[in-house]
Amino acid sequence: MENYSKARTVEQPCPCPFPGLSSDTNEVRVKDGSKIRNLMRYALSRMEVKPRALEGEGMQPKSEEGGSTTEVQEAPYSQALEKMPSRQIVFTGMGKGVSKAITCVEILKRRVKGLHQQTRLLFSTVLEVWEPLEPAAGLDSLTVSRNIPAIWVLLSRDPLDASLPGYQAPGNFDALWAQAAKEDAGVAGGQRHGGRRKRGGGGGRGKGPGGPVRQTDRSREPGKGQSRGKGALAGQE
Repeated sequence: MENYSKARTVEQPCPCPFPGLSSDTNEVRVKDGSKIRNLMRYALSRMEVKPRALEGEGMQPKSEEGGSTTEVQEAPYSQALEKMPSRQIVFTGMGKGVSKAITCVEILKRRVKGLHQQTRLLFSTVLEVWEPLEPAAGLDSLTVSRNIPAIWVLLSRDPLDASLPGYQAPGNFDALWAQAAKEDAGVAGGQRHGGRRKRGGGGGRGKGPGGPVRQTDRSREPGKGQSRGKGALAGQE
């Protein structure tokens, strides 16, 4: 492929794996370049009774797709408070956006209590068009079809079919976070307790108050009395 360059990428439409959804169900498409802050502002403005995203931020929440931000026109703030929240919302992510979509789902489930979850894992088809670097060489353009993993997550206020695979019932996230914080505090306390050093010097041999004493070359040399004694013995012999 050294003689080709990627010209464009075309995403094939993927049918919704959740049949029977109402036409007013909001869909949030999460991509690699999307910002979680903008995605959550849009999702919370649709799912909360009193949209927190609209408080002190004007009347136009933002919805982001693939790094590009689009303005969503809304009613005045006084009318938005009276608007009933949506019953369902769908998060979709493909490729590198799968992990970010899961993060958005978990944040929304913590902010809005009592949401039922239905998850679908599938593959989405992407067509890559490659053009030759030198058209005069007689090379034709290539179209490569790739299957990329994708995720679809449905969050609903109404109960869903628990017998289907991928269903998750509403959970108590406050107890989960409290337990995790308690475990982290216990691990941190154990590290601090185990990292303390014992104070007080030992009375070991060859050790001073600050640690072992290193002998110098001068201390290793024999004294004057020792050298004279050896000389006297040599004379006697």
